Amino acid sequence: MTTVALPVLLAVFARFASAPLFAWSERVAARVTVPAALQRVAALLWGGPGLGAALLFAFAFLELFAALMFPWDVYFGFVREREFGLTPQPLSGWLTDWLKGKVVGAFFVAALTLGLFGLAKRLRWWWLVLGGVAALALVGSAAIDPYRSQLYVTQRPLEAGSLRSKLEAQLRAGGVEFSDIVVDETSGRSVRLQAYFAGRGPTRRIVLNDSLLKALDASQVAAAVAHEMGHVHERRWPNFVASGVGLIVFLALVEWLFRWSVRRKWAGITSRGDVRVLPLVVLGFDLAMLAASPLAGAHSRQRELDADRYAVALTGDAQAFRAMLWVAGKTNQMHPSPPRWYVLKGLSHPPLAERLAHVDRLASETEARR
Repeated sequence: MTTVALPVLLAVFARFASAPLFAWSERVAARVTVPAALQRVAALLWGGPGLGAALLFAFAFLELFAALMFPWDVYFGFVREREFGLTPQPLSGWLTDWLKGKVVGAFFVAALTLGLFGLAKRLRWWWLVLGGVAALALVGSAAIDPYRSQLYVTQRPLEAGSLRSKLEAQLRAGGVEFSDIVVDETSGRSVRLQAYFAGRGPTRRIVLNDSLLKALDASQVAAAVAHEMGHVHERRWPNFVASGVGLIVFLALVEWLFRWSVRRKWAGITSRGDVRVLPLVVLGFDLAMLAASPLAGAHSRQRELDADRYAVALTGDAQAFRAMLWVAGKTNQMHPSPPRWYVLKGLSHPPLAERLAHVDRLASETEARR
């Protein structure tokens, strides 16, 4: 439902709300008294007057759109999760996490407004400059991944013992450098099992959630970690290059939107880099993600199967890996064999039945070589 509703709501908002919302933002900003020194800083950052109205427009757009999407967020993020027994979290806790996400989103919108629109007002080739900087930032941002989840959950080191020793030996055997093995205490929010690597270089760590440690035995936990190790050994540069190129292409599309809006005087726009284009930018991004989803999903599913193959080869224990997949699939309530159209439209992981069959083939191949 949200796949259809999101672009429709964005299109309606862009068509009917951008101009009146910006007019309101200008009236409110004009009534706010700002110290002269701060006005000079704002004009320097923005390349002229109007930063206050632009930021107010961006924040108002974020909040109004969040209000429109709130019923879907509650239903799919809380009601259905409770119906299927996937979360013990009360509504108050879910709302707290939802508000945290909106605060983070507000900082992102402020950065987007300053970086994208502010730069576009000054430089003709802003999209190449911003695309190159953002592509490099995508690589660097991986280093701070371990700290993002701590906005929502408590994280602690995995206690010393046989399991930690087993995992450390496996990580060393696989040639994976890591700074720590930590546990996300997520069971108060979700019963889903989760394991992943976060960070890069000196910040890289393997993260296991407490639900996974409760549901799996030591060999199954080791199988889950081995799968994630397979992802660490993937060639990352093709993905980084593809992401960077895709970002620059999208920003070039935004530049076309700027020029189009000026030619058409859409929503009263008369100059490039006008913040009133923001709803169209978000709409374009959403449509681009929808269009890319089938290809990205196919690539992701193949990566998952390759990581499964790596894990079985590393541990030599196909049965433990199979058991891990079964428990995780049952606990996370994954459909074992969803309709093919649902898979092809962009599912990130192969269906459980397909992964189990793949592990069985790997086990048979291993047995045949002995």
